[in-house]
Amino acid sequence: MRALVAVVDGDRRAVELIHEGIEVVGVLAPEALALLARDDLAEPDASRALRALADADVVILTVDRTHTDVAVVALCDRARTRIVPFAATADDLRTAEALGLESPLAPDVPVWRLCEVLAAEPVSAAAAPSTTGPAVIAVWGPAGAPGRSTVAVGLALELARGGRRTALVDADTAAPSQALSLSLPDEGPGFAAACRSAERGALDAAELTRIALPLGDTGVEVLTGLNRPSRWPELSAARVEAALSACRGWVDHVVVDVAAPLERDEEIVSDLEDGPRRNAATVAALQAADLVVAVGSADPVGIARYLRGHAELRAIVGSTRVVSLINRVRPGVLGIDARGQVRRALDRFGNIEDVWFLPHDGRSADAALLAARPLGLVAPRSGVTLGIRRFVGEAVLPPTPTGPAGADAPTRRVRAARRRRPERAALPTRG
Repeated sequence: MRALVAVVDGDRRAVELIHEGIEVVGVLAPEALALLARDDLAEPDASRALRALADADVVILTVDRTHTDVAVVALCDRARTRIVPFAATADDLRTAEALGLESPLAPDVPVWRLCEVLAAEPVSAAAAPSTTGPAVIAVWGPAGAPGRSTVAVGLALELARGGRRTALVDADTAAPSQALSLSLPDEGPGFAAACRSAERGALDAAELTRIALPLGDTGVEVLTGLNRPSRWPELSAARVEAALSACRGWVDHVVVDVAAPLERDEEIVSDLEDGPRRNAATVAALQAADLVVAVGSADPVGIARYLRGHAELRAIVGSTRVVSLINRVRPGVLGIDARGQVRRALDRFGNIEDVWFLPHDGRSADAALLAARPLGLVAPRSGVTLGIRRFVGEAVLPPTPTGPAGADAPTRRVRAARRRRPERAALPTRG
C-alpha cells in the first residue's frame, strides 16, 4: 500500500509508517491539497503533489474547516485516492461528516491502529439524521422584545446535548441580533448566503458547514443573520423555504429565530404582483417549521400583545403545533400567583392550554450580554437555563410513554391544578 501523508507532524508519521511496511510516496503540509485544488500551489510543488496524489492509494489528511472542503474531496476522487481523515476537535469531526468522509482518527492515534484502518474497509462518519422530535423549530414572539433570541439560543444549546447535531438560524429581517450577542462576526456569509445557494440548487451539507460558524465547542452551528436590516429582500420566501429544506439533511434540529411582524398585506400598497415582501422570511420559516415556540412576556402589555399576535400566528401556521413559552415571570408586575393569572388569561381569551414558563433572571441575562456568550454557558444553574431544559424535555423532545396511554402520566392541566392547590400544613391548636 502506498500512502501520501498530509497531516501535522507529517515527517514523524511517515517514518512510523515506513517502519510498519507502508510505502510513503510523499509528505505534504495539511493545507497543500486545498491550495492544489484552487490552483494556488506554486510550481514545482504543484507538479510533485499531483504526482504523489496520483501514485498514492490513500492520503492521510488533517481535516479542518479552513483547509478541507468539497474541492479537496473532488481532487482526491478524481485521482481515485482514498482519504483517511484526522480530526482534532468536534468541529473538525462535523466537517468530516458533512463532506461524507469515513470516521476520523485522533491526531495521536497509535501507528498500529492507523495501519489497521488503512487495511480495513472505510466506515463512513456520516450519521443518519435523527427521526426523533421536530427537525425545524421556529421561535416567534410579538413586538416588545419578549426574549425570542435568548430562548432560541437556549433551545439550540439544550437540543445539542447528548450529541444531537443542531443549527441556529437567524432569519430575523427586522432586528437580527444573534451574531452580536454571541460574539460572532456579522460580516460573514451567514443565512443570506445559504439562501442564495439554495436558489441555485447548490446548497448541501458541505456548503452549509462551510458558511456556518461554530458556537465554541457546544456542537451548535450558527447561520448568522443580516448585518443590515435593509438587506431584507435577500431573504425571499422561496429562498428561505429552500434553505430550511436543505438544513433538514444537514443536522438533526434547526432552531430558527424569526422577526415579530406577521402582516401579509403588502400587496395592498405594492404594484408588483410578485414583488419582495418584508415579512416573507418570517412567514416562510413559520410555515416550514415542524414546531413553533411562541414566546411572550409575563406582564399586562406583553400578554395583550401575545394574545393578539397568537391569533395571527395560528392563521399562518395552520395545523402546525404551537407551544407557548411565557418569559420573565415575576410577581412584581402581576402580583400574587403570576403563573396562575397568566394561565387563566391565555385560557380564557385565547383558548391556549400548552403553556410553559421561564422565570425572570436579570442578573444572569446581564452577565450573558456582558460576556457575549449564551446564557446557558454563563449561568448553567440559572432558573432560565433550567426552565429551558425542562421545556425541551416536556414540550419539544418528550420521553416516549412506557405504559398504556394516559395510565402513567397525568395531563398537564391536572399537574397545573395540583400545583395551584398546594397542601397547607396544619396549624397547631391551643390547649
